[in-house]
Amino acid sequence: MEAPPRWLIVGLLLALAAGGLFVATLDGSGPYDRATVNIVDGETGTTLATVEVRIADTFPKRYTGLSNTSSLGPNEGMLFVHEGETPGYVMRDMAFPIDIVFIDSDGEITTIHHAAVDADQTFRGPGRYVLELPYNYTVENRITVGDRVEIPAEYR
Repeated sequence: MEAPPRWLIVGLLLALAAGGLFVATLDGSGPYDRATVNIVDGETGTTLATVEVRIADTFPKRYTGLSNTSSLGPNEGMLFVHEGETPGYVMRDMAFPIDIVFIDSDGEITTIHHAAVDADQTFRGPGRYVLELPYNYTVENRITVGDRVEIPAEYR
């Protein structure tokens, strides 16, 4: 039996590669969008912190979260966007501790957890968004339940 022409093999390989890229794009696992969020005092409106966030707004991005990240910078985080109420969060394959902040659909912080790397529990809180920050960031910036996170309009 004669081998298929080289052009046919190359064409098939290119088609398979392009199909794989197309599927990767459709499943939402592409690069994270980035945005800036301000955290403001719930009573005075004073800015407590400004955070550069990666946006996790698809299931694959929310599932992966920060598990492929080795650390966060001092004013860096990840904002998880959900259509409805947030599910519980776990420390899946995390290399560093974080603060897990639950935020309702109006931007109000409802719950704050300080999660260690070896935390063998599910972190829960009411809300539509979850903001993950460096460990004790909320303590260092005096961020408390009742404060507000200004969510960019395109993610509300």
